[in-house]
Amino acid sequence: MPVYTLEYQFNDEPRTFAIDLKQAHLPVHEAAMHLLELHFGDGENSLMMPAADATHEEILQQAERVGLTQIRVMEGATPAVDR
Repeated sequence: MPVYTLEYQFNDEPRTFAIDLKQAHLPVHEAAMHLLELHFGDGENSLMMPAADATHEEILQQAERVGLTQIRVMEGATPAVDR
């Protein structure tokens, strides 16, 4: 199972998150969705999540609006710990 390391800024603070997925490639908009779920996925913050039919660009715009920026996906990277 591939490990992906996501490097990103959350409210201008650098962060790293490792995720194991059963897919050969992780596009940035899907990485943004994982980060939105990580930071805002609980029931109280459901309004922070993009609509189910959101386009790739809309997902990235929503992530930016809530402070998730500069998202980079490192494929096959060594697992890292969220900081």
